Amino acid sequence: MRLISANVNGVRATARRGGLEWLQAQHADVITLQEVRADDDQLAKVLADGGLGDWHVASAPGRVKGHAGVAVLTRQAPLRASSDIGHVEFTDAGRWVEVDIRGPEGPVTVISTYVHTGQAGTPRQDEKLRFLDAIGSRLASLTENGAYAVLTGDLNICHSAHDLKNAKGNVGKSGFLPEEQAHLDRWVCDHAWVDVHRTLHGAGPGPYTWWSWRGKAFDNDAGWRIDYQFASAPLARLATRAEVGRAAAYDERWSDHAPLMVDYDLTLG
Repeated sequence: MRLISANVNGVRATARRGGLEWLQAQHADVITLQEVRADDDQLAKVLADGGLGDWHVASAPGRVKGHAGVAVLTRQAPLRASSDIGHVEFTDAGRWVEVDIRGPEGPVTVISTYVHTGQAGTPRQDEKLRFLDAIGSRLASLTENGAYAVLTGDLNICHSAHDLKNAKGNVGKSGFLPEEQAHLDRWVCDHAWVDVHRTLHGAGPGPYTWWSWRGKAFDNDAGWRIDYQFASAPLARLATRAEVGRAAAYDERWSDHAPLMVDYDLTLG
């Protein structure tokens, strides 16, 4: 199973920049999208125009037009699709959608999530932490059931200093706060979820997945690693390869994020 996760920073903008052609060329089995910023009809049209119209789509548009929105695209019809994370505050926020697809040993749950940036010391940061609590509860329930599952998406958190170029300059800022990192620690330590990208790549620094559009951040590789695939322990053991699809040059970018591609050999399960 080749699984690509991509924050498209607006699916229509990504389509204009050639991002859908790039995704189509990677021979993926599942594609998860974040920051879609389109309703279901708009998303269907963009995908159809971009050559992905025959894929099955489970999407959760944001409640505010032009904001958030996540989707999971699968070649096979999903067994189940849901945008209910179990907390009413986030039911229609456009930040969570999960599907079950058929695997050799039973269903594989694939989740696309978008955690907003937050702002330290503000209600927006409090909301971010509540959403991370909700994610943790859902991951714990999947672990209890021994699921083959993977959480993909833009978490807007650097787990350690290896995950951003300028760690010292971002101390105390949202995205690099100890209370945010503690959530990821709990997923790993308490529930055995695995950051498959870091595990397969080895120690950092990087490789990064986000660079500001401004200045020379991309050219200087002054980035952040904030896009992840966290797999449950049974599925993580089947991960064989991880790669960041970093554009060759600034003018070839189709988002401020780069896609993260992971191959899982389900025949090993």
